[in-house]
Amino acid sequence: MVSMETAAEHERILREIESTDTNCIGPTLRSVYDGQEHGLFMEKLDVRIRNHDREIEKMCNHHFQGFVDSITELLKVRGEAQKLKSQVTETNRRLQDDGKEVSRQELKQCRVQQRNIATTIDKLTHCLPVLEMYSRLQEQMKAKRYYPALRTLEQLEQKCLPRAGQYRFCSIMAENIPKLRTQIRDTAMSQLRDFLESIRKHSDKIGETAIKQVRTITHAHRRRERRAYNGAIVCCHIAIVEEEEEEEEREGWGRWDLVDFSPVYRCLHIYTVLGLRDVFENYYRKQRRKQARLVLQPHSNMHETLEGYRRYFNQIVGFFVVEDHVLHTTQGLVNRAYVEELWEMALSKIVAALRTHSSYCDDPNLVLDLKNLIVLFADTLQGYGFPVTHLFDMLLEMREQYGEILLKRWNLTFRQILDQDNYSPIPVSTEQEFRHYTSQFPLQDPELEKAHDNENKKLPFSEFVPKVYCQLKEFIYACLKYSEDLHLSSTEVDDMIRKSTNLLLTRTLSHCLQYAIKKKNVGLAELVQVIINTTHLEQSCHFLEEFISNITNVPPDTVNATKLYGTSTFKDARHAAEAEIYTSLNAKIDQFLQLADYDWLAAVQGGGALTASDYLIDLIAFLKSTFSVFTNLPGKVAQTACMSACKHISTSLMQLLLDPEVRQISMGALHQLNTDVQECESFARAGPVAGFQGDTLLLAFSDLRQLLELFVQWDWSTYLADYGKPTCKYLRVNPHTALALLEKMKEMSRKNNVFAQFRKTDRDRQKLIDTVIKQLRNLIAQHHT
Repeated sequence: MVSMETAAEHERILREIESTDTNCIGPTLRSVYDGQEHGLFMEKLDVRIRNHDREIEKMCNHHFQGFVDSITELLKVRGEAQKLKSQVTETNRRLQDDGKEVSRQELKQCRVQQRNIATTIDKLTHCLPVLEMYSRLQEQMKAKRYYPALRTLEQLEQKCLPRAGQYRFCSIMAENIPKLRTQIRDTAMSQLRDFLESIRKHSDKIGETAIKQVRTITHAHRRRERRAYNGAIVCCHIAIVEEEEEEEEREGWGRWDLVDFSPVYRCLHIYTVLGLRDVFENYYRKQRRKQARLVLQPHSNMHETLEGYRRYFNQIVGFFVVEDHVLHTTQGLVNRAYVEELWEMALSKIVAALRTHSSYCDDPNLVLDLKNLIVLFADTLQGYGFPVTHLFDMLLEMREQYGEILLKRWNLTFRQILDQDNYSPIPVSTEQEFRHYTSQFPLQDPELEKAHDNENKKLPFSEFVPKVYCQLKEFIYACLKYSEDLHLSSTEVDDMIRKSTNLLLTRTLSHCLQYAIKKKNVGLAELVQVIINTTHLEQSCHFLEEFISNITNVPPDTVNATKLYGTSTFKDARHAAEAEIYTSLNAKIDQFLQLADYDWLAAVQGGGALTASDYLIDLIAFLKSTFSVFTNLPGKVAQTACMSACKHISTSLMQLLLDPEVRQISMGALHQLNTDVQECESFARAGPVAGFQGDTLLLAFSDLRQLLELFVQWDWSTYLADYGKPTCKYLRVNPHTALALLEKMKEMSRKNNVFAQFRKTDRDRQKLIDTVIKQLRNLIAQHHT
């Protein structure tokens, strides 16, 4: 079965043979024998010849009566000539027979008449072709067959009129020939302008059809790949593809139904005959350059919708598809250099326009649709031989913009997830719920999976862990969608996805976690849960690595493969949460310590044991309840938090004792402070957090403990004697601290014991204090020197 494309090509060649000078038929016929269907063409040529024979026969039948009348008139002239000849012969015979003399004048007159008749017949023989040619010219002009009319004019001017002679009607015809040529040239130019207006009007549709054809072919290839099984394609699919390809051919030819290219070919032939081919070529190229500038000028609001980009691309494709068609169907009207120059100019403007308009877009779906549209646009023009490397380079630039838009959107998503989370372990009441969460997040806890009590089962993390993990996968899918059809290798796609995912982890998710940790209303329980959550997310990073490798088919251990930075991201977040726990815990301790109201001038109570201060009892209760929540934390975090809290309490009590505002301190106040420290030591000895070895936690209070023991037991002789030795009992007591506290006690003793000089005990104690102060100052001076 002859394809539509072959049939249309044969039809075009036949029309060109009918309307072209015989000297130019050679290149046309060569295109027939270059193909594989010259036998079919010969059959079609025979059919066309028989059709023309029938038309000639009809024309002869139509003009038969006129021909008969002409022959009748000629026969009459012939009869008269024969009759005249007979008369001359008879006259001669009579002269000979009768011997009579005939007037020489009559004989001469007869010969003149005979010569005139012969001359008339000869002149008529030369004039009749002129009349016939001129009549044919009028018919051709009336039928708007301007190229054959131009050929008729040429024959009339060069052959027929010179033979006819100098007759008035010949002069009139000769005068009309330039006017007819001008009329033909102007009419052809008018038709060319109409053609240019037509292709400007239909460029959008032509481009749409061409792009649709490429899209159909692309979809057919994809369906072919999907239906392939073990390297073989099923027969039914072959039939489907062949049917689709035939439909594509029909659609491809259908786009030329919108525009009739015959005015271009006709005008080109006419201007070639007139010797104005260069004028025609320059005019055509100049007008098409103007149209190109109009086509390449995008609308100001093109970036608002995908349809605006689609219309822009359709017009450009339509323009260059027409130029490609003209390039391959005419000889030299446009050449490859002209088309390439035009495309290079267009490509720079297209890239600039797309960069400008795409920069306004903040919708990732629109950017993704635009990317697919640009790929289809590039593939369409590449199919016509136009280089499109710059378009794909620009698509890689747009990928950066697309990634930034995705990061902004995922930033909002992560913020929303973190804000809506309850920061509590997920309770699981049924096996289905357990499987639901473990399908969303790769939980690695064999003991939890073996637990059979579903009613009391709890997942260690809160809701934001599976939600964040799922969103990470969604982001990877979104990155993959952009990488499709960019003609990139699997390694390049893998690298692009990993780099984008690293930005998501190290920049977006990291900032969101920092935001969640630093919020004012975040308590210790929430911070503890953040640490647990980030620990599980950190453990899931290698699953993300495997996930990316599975969708890109690039092994994670490939040389130079980009590694995910998720581990460091979640470690940093966890460390920030830990630091925030320490800070928050100390701030809470400070709130309790602000309630401390010591009576620094209190006298020593004679009987009964002292009790710890109320604020300290409340503080210890708070710490016990707080550290009970820390059971799910990693051991070192809980231990560090507990040690930090105890050190902060010890340091704060020491600061209260050494506060410059407190100028006097009594021994009774020191006994009360000593009782409070004993309460703290009891709390530390009870082991509020598991993992401490021996009395490690008691070391937090060792400085304060040794200082208080020194004053309560008044063991200055031991302190002064053993100072500086590694085995010193009061190794942690700084002499400066002891001196400052002792001076406060001296001030207390001096001002409150007005009658101290009348009591020997008080005088001795005062002397002892003075002596110790003097020895401490000497000790400090010795160590400074």
